[in-house]
Amino acid sequence: MRLSQRSVWLCAMPCLTLALVITCGTMGARAADITLGIIGPHEYDLPVDFKPFNVLVQYGDGNAAGNTYNSLGQRNPGGGSHTWSGLTKYVHFRSFDAIPHVGFAFELIQSESYTLANGTDFGGLGPTIVGPAAWFKPNRHSTFGFQTFMQTPLGTRTATSTNYWSNISSFIFDYEWKHFSFDGDAGTVVGSTLHVKGAHSYSPGVVFYSNLRFSWKATRLIEPFFALDWQNVKGTYDRTASRYLDDSSSREIALGLGMMFNISQHLSFTTRYTHSVDGRNIPESNAYYVKFVYLW
Repeated sequence: MRLSQRSVWLCAMPCLTLALVITCGTMGARAADITLGIIGPHEYDLPVDFKPFNVLVQYGDGNAAGNTYNSLGQRNPGGGSHTWSGLTKYVHFRSFDAIPHVGFAFELIQSESYTLANGTDFGGLGPTIVGPAAWFKPNRHSTFGFQTFMQTPLGTRTATSTNYWSNISSFIFDYEWKHFSFDGDAGTVVGSTLHVKGAHSYSPGVVFYSNLRFSWKATRLIEPFFALDWQNVKGTYDRTASRYLDDSSSREIALGLGMMFNISQHLSFTTRYTHSVDGRNIPESNAYYVKFVYLW
């Protein structure tokens, strides 16, 4: 099967804007990103019955969180930070003759981060993320599938490490009209118990998230789109003290506008600005995102 131009944007299986994102349910400073908030239009516009191919994707985002939502959902000045993060992702796509009409992918993702807050700055590589995805097409215009990833606990320094294993899983979907596109995901992040020598043990709160993208195929080159991201994090549980930490649960809803540039059949560039419209116990999102895709 010959890949369609839209299928190029398989940069799909969104790498979990994660690494630091899923630390939302743990103690200490929390990132203001929503899990998988990095995805763009056609993230899950995926083919079936194709020859193997590879994709390299570089995601990046910066967030200037000048305000913080308190436990009552009120936005207060201060408490945020400037963060920059990236995800470098290699994806191998393939299908199998023995399993017709189903597509598969395996991803290897490396996270990077840099934070500037309270007069200090630090950065480095974060955890590594690996996992598979599978999907089928209910009809020629739609895609439905499932992806699951494991995230390692360590980065190159303590400040970029979660120190516990995590699983990020979600259902994915896409629907294509002649002039419009709608795709997104819905899933959870579950972490193992965090053990600290000589201190309490904690269970990070389960993360529930969803990311939706609606785009207008204005021309062959440009595609404006609207983004909605939602995340809810249960409280962190202190297993030693048998209680939840105060104000450790959080939520956030963010809206954004962006543009996708379909430069060629093998190359695309996407940019977006997003801001929080609702939150609780979390720094606001005041963020920009970029995504570069190369397919071969």
